[in-house]
Amino acid sequence: MSEPTRTFLEATEYLDIEHEAVREFTANSIIGALTDRERAMRLFVAVRDQIWYDPYQVSDDPSHYRASHVLEAGRAYCVPKAVLLTAACRAAGIPARLGFADVRNHLQTDSLRELMSGSDLFVFHGYSSLHIDGRWVKATPAFNRELCARFGVPPVEFDGENDALMHAFTADGTQHMEYVRDRGVFDDLPLAEILTELQLHYGLLMGASIPAVSDAFTEVPSADHAVNIRTTPSTSEIP
Repeated sequence: MSEPTRTFLEATEYLDIEHEAVREFTANSIIGALTDRERAMRLFVAVRDQIWYDPYQVSDDPSHYRASHVLEAGRAYCVPKAVLLTAACRAAGIPARLGFADVRNHLQTDSLRELMSGSDLFVFHGYSSLHIDGRWVKATPAFNRELCARFGVPPVEFDGENDALMHAFTADGTQHMEYVRDRGVFDDLPLAEILTELQLHYGLLMGASIPAVSDAFTEVPSADHAVNIRTTPSTSEIP
């Protein structure tokens, strides 16, 4: 795998690592950590558990995908959460990039399946790719621990050495999440491409009735992509 370059430590449009909120979040999360591995593990847990997983809405406002905005909002789906983890790792001096894959959820809830016209394929699941101790490892901080405990599913854990991706099987051996297509890794968020794919796959569902945020977790969360794209006013264009 490729060796890291300075590019993977720099600020970008979405990885706004110089923002005061990102720097403060990073510093507070890694207090006492002595190695990159320890810092990465702590940042993973901080992003996973301090940012509530919200699978039901996707914004088309580019500013909503910046790491600083994710911190301000306090909730997000997998892509913005991966942006925040990647940014925080860069702020901590750990080379980091964004990765994406299409995943098939074999335990999708009925409500999401209905909204997606029977499909269980979720495009552009986001994760972070981190360079630790000479190796690139993958980590997805999507589902927070509190949410997992509420529904009796184990949270994804990250040890800083091995890939931490969605569980392929449940505790009883039932097939859960299947990674079916690698979308590659990126220096910054390819938002225009992501939104185009979401529109292509789920555009017919725009305006569909979805649970309110307060009711969004009445079922076990089964996938990390909303199927309703919430159009929001924006003063900037998608790059």
